[in-house]
Amino acid sequence: MRKDFVEIDSTQSESEIAFVERYWTEVWEREGGPKAAIDKIPGKAEYRIMRPYIVSMPPGARLLDGGCGLGDWSAYLTRKGYPTLGLDISRSTVAKLKELFPDVEFAVGDIRETGLPAESFDGYFSWGTFEHFEEGLERCVAEAWRVLKPGGYLFISVPFDNFRHALRAAFDRRRKGDPRPGKERFYQWRLTRPEVRGLLARGGFSVLNIQPIHKRQGVLRSLHHEFGFPYEWLATKGLGVALAQVIPGGLIAHMLMAVAQKPAGAPSQPEDKG
Repeated sequence: MRKDFVEIDSTQSESEIAFVERYWTEVWEREGGPKAAIDKIPGKAEYRIMRPYIVSMPPGARLLDGGCGLGDWSAYLTRKGYPTLGLDISRSTVAKLKELFPDVEFAVGDIRETGLPAESFDGYFSWGTFEHFEEGLERCVAEAWRVLKPGGYLFISVPFDNFRHALRAAFDRRRKGDPRPGKERFYQWRLTRPEVRGLLARGGFSVLNIQPIHKRQGVLRSLHHEFGFPYEWLATKGLGVALAQVIPGGLIAHMLMAVAQKPAGAPSQPEDKG
């Protein structure tokens, strides 16, 4: 696994959990806050992959949206007949979600220790959240195991340590070390496919599928960071669409999505597989 860092104000000395809450609250506020853009969910890569598993669940199957952000996934799936609890660390965002979606359940919580009852969900999805704790992703996986019923599905996406990142790291000495004191702090882990598979298998899950997603986003980031193309240029966006058609996902995709299952008849705690 490889660490990514983020630049900070030298006066910021908050704890990791306080940083995560503040950072994402500010991100969502810059994006305009919750907007009920639930009609976009069916077109998302994550939904196309998870849909066959969701529709195989019994009517009324209960889902957990770990790190629900702007809440659109929780609202969409709840209204499709799968009651979904949206859990997020941002207290202000959750307060807004409760007002915007009064028919959907939202709560404030830490995905490493939710406090939710054991074996209470048929499915658990979490997009781009497990990687934001420097201690690693293991506690998030263990908590997912705990709250899922035997036979329940886990869907996660994490940053992909693709060929482009490996190449950059080979020529960037700073990315091999620790963050610059007072100027940077840990932001996220980036993983390869074998690392994601090993993480989930050690957590007791049967891994069903791992595949790269968001290839166009990966191309846009490469055009911006390696070649200096501004994101807002139409030429950048057009080139991103064109190149994403021909570049393999294993080289450039931005995220990895994994589907795993807690085995039916699994014990209340996963076996220690080292």
